[in-house]
Parts: sequence; C-alpha cells; structure tokens
Amino acid sequence: MSRRLHSASPLRGSIVVPGDKSISHRALLCNALAPGQARIDGFLPSEDCLRTMDCLRAYGVGFDYDPASPTTVVVRSPGRDAFTAPDRVLDCGNSGTSMRLLAGLAAGLDLPTTLDGDESLRSRPMDRVLQPLAAMGATVKGRDGDRLAPLHISGGRLTPFRGALQVASAQVKSAIILAALAADGPSSIEEIAPTRDHTEILLRAMGARLQRTPLDGGRSRIEIEPGAPLHPIDLTVPGDISAAAFWLVAGSIVPDSEIRLLGVGVNPTRAGVIDILTAMGADITSDHLRTVGGEPVADLLVRATDLHATTIDGDLVTRAIDELPVLAVAAAVAQGRTEVRDAAELRVKESDRVASTVAMLRALGVAADACDDGFTIDGGAPLQGARMESRGDHRLAMAAAVAACVAGGPSEVVGDESVIVSYPHFWRDLDVLTQAPTQTAQALA
Repeated sequence: MSRRLHSASPLRGSIVVPGDKSISHRALLCNALAPGQARIDGFLPSEDCLRTMDCLRAYGVGFDYDPASPTTVVVRSPGRDAFTAPDRVLDCGNSGTSMRLLAGLAAGLDLPTTLDGDESLRSRPMDRVLQPLAAMGATVKGRDGDRLAPLHISGGRLTPFRGALQVASAQVKSAIILAALAADGPSSIEEIAPTRDHTEILLRAMGARLQRTPLDGGRSRIEIEPGAPLHPIDLTVPGDISAAAFWLVAGSIVPDSEIRLLGVGVNPTRAGVIDILTAMGADITSDHLRTVGGEPVADLLVRATDLHATTIDGDLVTRAIDELPVLAVAAAVAQGRTEVRDAAELRVKESDRVASTVAMLRALGVAADACDDGFTIDGGAPLQGARMESRGDHRLAMAAAVAACVAGGPSEVVGDESVIVSYPHFWRDLDVLTQAPTQTAQALA
C-alpha cells in the first residue's frame, strides 16, 4: 500500500510515543528466564515484539495478552530450567533483535532450536552472533558458511566468554550475556564502543550478578557471574526514543511547530538523536526527569527553529544508529553540508539504509551522495514532493513522512504499512499533531 501526503501546517500537541521496542523485547526475554509471573505495562505491541512473544511460547512460556489492551502483558514462565524443546521452527519475521537474542538464549539450553525469518532477515549477518556462541561451546549452523538464517542452535554446557566484541552491537552483546548466564564460570565482555545497556539494567534488577566497568575511550567491560537465581520483575516500559525521533525532527523543521513528547526514555546510550539535533541548533528541552524500572525518563519539548549542518561519526553513530534516516531529513533542511561517517552498520539493517536513505533524499531533490560507511547531504534547498519507496523498511517509511511534511507539493510513501514493525499508530499520531487527518495522510490501495 501507499499513502498520499501533503506539506503540513504547524505540528502542535502532546503525544505519548509507543513503548520502547528494545526494552519490550528484553522485558519478555529476561522475565521468561525466571520462574514466576511478571507484569509489563507500556509494552510495544509491534510486529517485532509479538514475534519474540510467539517464539518464547514454543519453550513453554505463557503470556496473558489481550489485543484489546495491547500495552499490558503478563509473563508466566516455568523458568529457563523447565523450558521444553520447541516443536516448530521459531519464526522471527523481520526482527533481528528476536533472532539474535533468542540465539543467545538457545545457546544456553540443551534443546535444539531453529530460528528463521522473512527474506529481509535471512539476508542480515548472523555470524557476528554465531561465532562467539560457538566459541563458548554451542553447536551452531546457518547458511552461507554459518553466516545467514535459518539458524540451527544446540546448546548445553557452555564455557565462559572472555574477550572483546568485534562489532559495536547491543544485540550481539545481549546474546552473549544471555548465554553467559548458563556458562560454567564467569564471563567478561569488552565493548569497543558504547551500546544500549537495557539488558544489563534489567538483568541486574532481576538479581543477576552483572557488573559494568567503564574503560578508556568510551569502552566498557561487562562481567557476568552465572548461578544467581533470577526473579521476575514488574516494569513499565518507557516511551521509545527511536519513535520520538521522528517528532523531534518534524517539530524542528516544520515552521511554527511545538510538540511535547511525554514519558520518553532518555538512556544516555540511546540519546544520540538529542545530542545530534542539539548540535544542529534544535530547540529541545526536557523536564520531569525520573527513573522508571532503572531507566531514565523525561518529557521532551521541541520547537521549530533553523538548523545548521553537522558531522555525525564515532560513538554518536552507535547511540543514534536507528535514527539516522530521519536525521538525514533534518540534514536536508539544515544549512550546509552534513557528513555521516562510521555508519557501515546501516548497510545491513532492514534495508541498506545508506542506499535507501540517499535514494529518498534524491527523490526529494536533495543533493546527497553515498559512501561505504555513510553519506553526505548538502542541505538548505527547498524539498520537492516526491514518490518515496520505503523498501519495506519501517524507519524509511516514517522518515519519508517527516520529509513530506516540509516538501512542496504532494508526496507518496510506498509501503506505508511497514510502520507496524515498530510504531503501529504512527499515522494516527501524525494526524493528531497536524489536526488535519483527511488532508495530511490519505491511504491509497
């Protein structure tokens, strides 16, 4: 399907963005490890998170989940030691988080597991997870030299992991942590760059013996000592800063806009989008800072202002990797040349986000060029309405919608249904903020 969009009048209002996708996955997975019951409020009922829930059911984990009240889930688990062998292939759909974290879980079980996904997920690299799990003693097998799904994993008695990660990836780190909980001794993981630490925060709150030590250059060491009994934990999932990013950019670039985003998670390992926009001159303020389930949360207020170009590289990329497509839209409006470097990871997301982002910008009349690890954008010229392909990538579809809000003339987003992966109510929230649903976003067959 596609959606016809027009440039927007000022975006104004207050919204609550969906629950954090990364934390929603981990709330299911980590609570499944502990025997007992846990209630999750603020859960993100996206396609990706529901895939994780369905895969855990195959191990014997129960869930009280009503689609009529989709943001509340009760996890009822027998505990990892009482899991049963899956009697089917675990279908992760389009969810790389599901596949990589479940691979770590499966490595610690003496239960043969097969993980598979859709065509897009089957093309994404999994060797970065399989290699460290194999080094710990798990039996792993995949396609193309054990690099691609479907993945066949047989775990059991694991040796500790001790070493440095080869990529800056929270998914890889989390997979190793989950496996390390079942190892026969302490593990030590050294990060080469800071990545989101939601897994560590949640497991520590559940009773795991896990310590994070800062090192030079923004690196850190995570030490895990297995054997501590885990207890289930009730939690409220904060709003997803990756979802908030679309409104932070839209509120910055659509003239006269003012948007308040309530209850957004502002974990420093995820808040790169705020730092980047602030460096570009954005007017973003935060208040009502509090801690929810160990995670920092705040209300964010963004007002439209003129932006200028910046350079995005190093750990800023790691802390804003999922937000780079919509940040590219901000760069297209900003005065000057923005450069994105050190972002080769974009090439292996749900789409090749270097190529797809540049294609989107060029369709809008923006001077943009791709390179191996990022792109350059010459901003400041008016955007023209365009037909933009999402390529089945939820973040591209939403970034294109933000661009359409400031483009001259009508635009069309092809593949608008892909937003269900991470932000099922995105189009509704766009209508709320523009207060012009019939003129701003019209679905086309």
